[in-house]
Amino acid sequence: QVQLVESGGGSVQSGGSLRLSCAASGNTETLYSLGWFRQAPGKEREGVAIIDKHGNTTSADSVRGRFTISQGDTKHTVFLQMNSLKSEDTAMYYCAARTGYTPPPPDWLLRKLAYNYYGQGTQVTVSS
Repeated sequence: QVQLVESGGGSVQSGGSLRLSCAASGNTETLYSLGWFRQAPGKEREGVAIIDKHGNTTSADSVRGRFTISQGDTKHTVFLQMNSLKSEDTAMYYCAARTGYTPPPPDWLLRKLAYNYYGQGTQVTVSS
């Protein structure tokens, strides 16, 4: 079992910045990758950015150039630096973890079913 705890959400005006953090605990030696998903009201949960244990990153087209994912020294912590925030970034942001020894297929990197643990979420609200 892996537990994920997010922090750092909040309210910000359009163009502002926020930094999300996620700490993993439990059976962390099985972690392959950590990442962020988001879900806006009435919409499907979508992948935002992920980073694997080798440091390889993948980001959604909608956030590339504005959001940066990084991991802590222990690789059990992941951060999401969000700059130039837009109203359409408003959503609940969830930390996600994939355990095991292999990555998902390339076209599954940002699919929610490729990750088997999720945190409780942290709300990000961007006002225009």
